[in-house]
Amino acid sequence: MNEPLHAVRFPGETSAYRIARDRLLRAEMALRRHVEDTAALRRALPLGGVAPVDYTFTDEGDTPLETDIERPIRLSALFADGKDTLAIYSYMYGPAMAQPCPSCTSILDALDGQMLHLRQRVNVAVVARSPIRRIRQFARERGWRYLHLLSCAHNTYNTDYHGESADGRQMPALNIFVRRQDGIHHTWCSELMFVPPEAGQDPRHIDPIWPLWNMLDCTPDGRGVDWRPSLRYDR
Repeated sequence: MNEPLHAVRFPGETSAYRIARDRLLRAEMALRRHVEDTAALRRALPLGGVAPVDYTFTDEGDTPLETDIERPIRLSALFADGKDTLAIYSYMYGPAMAQPCPSCTSILDALDGQMLHLRQRVNVAVVARSPIRRIRQFARERGWRYLHLLSCAHNTYNTDYHGESADGRQMPALNIFVRRQDGIHHTWCSELMFVPPEAGQDPRHIDPIWPLWNMLDCTPDGRGVDWRPSLRYDR
């Protein structure tokens, strides 16, 4: 029989619980090692291709909603001094959509709260195909404060980097870029969404940055079979 992994115990736990918990704990330790090994492989990737153009986005800026002022900003300008990494999340909010994707919105609800921390290390932007005024209006209603929101309505970024299919279907892609002397290189995309999922599996390609599922995975009921986040709830 395996020895207990540590001496910490909780009120009322049984020996059967401790045996099962240690079995799970060994699996959690193996998962931690695998997560760290996977992150190391990700960091060791060679540089991807150079961005084909210095895309021009429409910036949210700080213009009042009632004005028509829009500020263009290039991909290269999204890199702050001293920060050579840029993460761009493609938000599923196209002009033909009556409302944005609830799952993407759940991700961005959480990401907005982490932006002050993330900005200490990397640049982060969120792009959507809708006009910037529409994106800005929803963001204000949602209460987002720190996300750098951009419109890619007038460039090919979303189709080039798989945030949108050729027929206009919006896709939730996370892409990472790095700035080097010879240009801006792509380094990583959440490509699990392109791999056919195993039976009973969601793509889970954005899960590492999505606290909702990670929290539910700690509970006895888990994620649920058909449950998905909504844009609004009755309180």
